[in-house]
Amino acid sequence: MTTSEPGPDDSVRAELERLRDSIDNIDAAVVHMLAERFKCTQQVGRLKAIHHLPPADPARETRQIARLRQLAESARLDPAFAEKLLNFIVAEVIRHHETIADETRNGTVKGAGRGTADRTATGTGR
Repeated sequence: MTTSEPGPDDSVRAELERLRDSIDNIDAAVVHMLAERFKCTQQVGRLKAIHHLPPADPARETRQIARLRQLAESARLDPAFAEKLLNFIVAEVIRHHETIADETRNGTVKGAGRGTADRTATGTGR
């Protein structure tokens, strides 16, 4: 069945393409920024493991959530969304810190940029 409704004209298609190109660029930048940030959290995880510090730091997490909610509000982003995102990242980083601690205890610490703990591009600077 065909419709008699005309499709978007060329100017609408061009605008959609321009906006989608911007979205794709922003997504790429977000991934690269998360990867850089995660490299830092790997270093934090190694320091914690070497010095027998716990993988989680609830006081820092609380401060980070408050800070991120405030940043989200000033950027006109839903603070609840920002908090959910940070909680997801924090859970992943804690899991990785636990893996690093186990590897350190077992003498199987992997090098920078290698191993299960380095395969994801998320993290918090804990």
